[in-house]
Amino acid sequence: MEKTDVYKPLGPQRKPFLKWQMRTILITMIGYAIFYFVRKNFSLAMPGLTAEYGITNKSFGWIIFIGSLVYGFSRFINGYLVDKIKGRIVMALGLFLCAVANFAFGFGVNLSAMITGADHGADFTSTFIFIMGIIIILNQYFQGMGYPPCARILPHWIHPSELATKMSIWNTSHSVGATLAVLICGYIMGTMGVNLSSNPAWVAQLTTHLTDNGVTDAANQALAYASHTGAWRWCFWIPACIALVGSLFILIGLRDEPKDVGLPDLPDTSLGHYTDAKDKKARKKFEMIMVWKNRWVWTFCIANLFVYIVRMGILDWGPKFLTESRGMKIAEAGWTVAAFEIAGIVGTLFAGWATDHLFKGKAHRMCVFSMVGATLFMTIFRFLPQNSSFLLTTIILIGAGFCIYGPQALIGIALGNQATKEASARANGLAGILGYIGAGLSGLLVGYVADLYGWTHVFETIIVVAVICIFILVSMWQAPRDGYEKSQSINYDE
Repeated sequence: MEKTDVYKPLGPQRKPFLKWQMRTILITMIGYAIFYFVRKNFSLAMPGLTAEYGITNKSFGWIIFIGSLVYGFSRFINGYLVDKIKGRIVMALGLFLCAVANFAFGFGVNLSAMITGADHGADFTSTFIFIMGIIIILNQYFQGMGYPPCARILPHWIHPSELATKMSIWNTSHSVGATLAVLICGYIMGTMGVNLSSNPAWVAQLTTHLTDNGVTDAANQALAYASHTGAWRWCFWIPACIALVGSLFILIGLRDEPKDVGLPDLPDTSLGHYTDAKDKKARKKFEMIMVWKNRWVWTFCIANLFVYIVRMGILDWGPKFLTESRGMKIAEAGWTVAAFEIAGIVGTLFAGWATDHLFKGKAHRMCVFSMVGATLFMTIFRFLPQNSSFLLTTIILIGAGFCIYGPQALIGIALGNQATKEASARANGLAGILGYIGAGLSGLLVGYVADLYGWTHVFETIIVVAVICIFILVSMWQAPRDGYEKSQSINYDE
């Protein structure tokens, strides 16, 4: 059966519309991928910071927790901001400010030394942790200016019947950005910095820091980090330069809506009487019904919390648990996490295709199967012997990455459909709060469980969380594909 051309009603403007659609998808993909360059670099820098300054998993956990909450609320706040200010301006400004924050992070130790008058010791380290926390929190707020513009812009350019497929392609920007970030930063950590491996006092200090933090094979790991002392700084400075160029690219190349370039709105996305009664009262009622009182929006948002605990537990802490629990070198850990991200790209594309072609656009059903797969692979990983080969460990994490990135992408896509193009950014902002509460809890859970009980119990915790998520998603099995029919039934005269 031949597929209906949903853009045919545009007539002679169909071709320019589709060109602008492609341009919008590509620019937002590249721009959002660059946000990850100045976000996931912290994960690769953490092992080096532990080696050089003895910073504990608990400290990192609190920084990740608070930063994640700030990011979630930032996405919510900016979900409203993009309704008042052009999305491309918000997105470009956010990436520029992330670059500034990353430049500042690289100089955090210098600022700590100026304040304390020392370059080591308890006071120096405590001050550095405080400075690091402030900069990461600011960076996370600026990161929250990346997704809301995309969540609002893309549903104006992509038909609901294609939203899962095309936005799944767009969602690979997460994985592309994170993959390139961990590969570049893994290379930086393994090649740059100053070689102080011939300094016995420095090597001994690093060995003590790593031993105190329960790192496997601390002596050899200390030699590796001593050979590249200070390399972690470049994990922030180099991505910051890339982000500066990216912010200009977004500002010049992006447009928010078809009308901004003289094109008509998408077919089949009428919002009923809302279009005619688009005043403050109508907007408030539309948002109340389509977001705040929408059962399916809330269920997706709660599921998002649990998805993020699982995903961020692996992504944020991957380099650390692979080096400390599995004895990998930092470069190997970087490649393993990169493979996890690459698998996420393939998994995201498959999940989007399957949603539209197997589940008729009902993303929640595909999410159930994806979470079941993620749970199975993490269970296998839990029971892998510690001396398992690098290849086997990587293959299992690839399977987990393939499965977990489907729900991560599809929840945002499904919210764009359930809340409609008009309230997509606000619904995704709400999901962002819940998701990054989950990411924050992931930071605390992993940090404390790893320090108190070991990495094995971390994996068990992630498995339990994944099972809870499966039951939440199953509860909405009968939900509709989108909320456009619901939006057309709203009576604005009541």
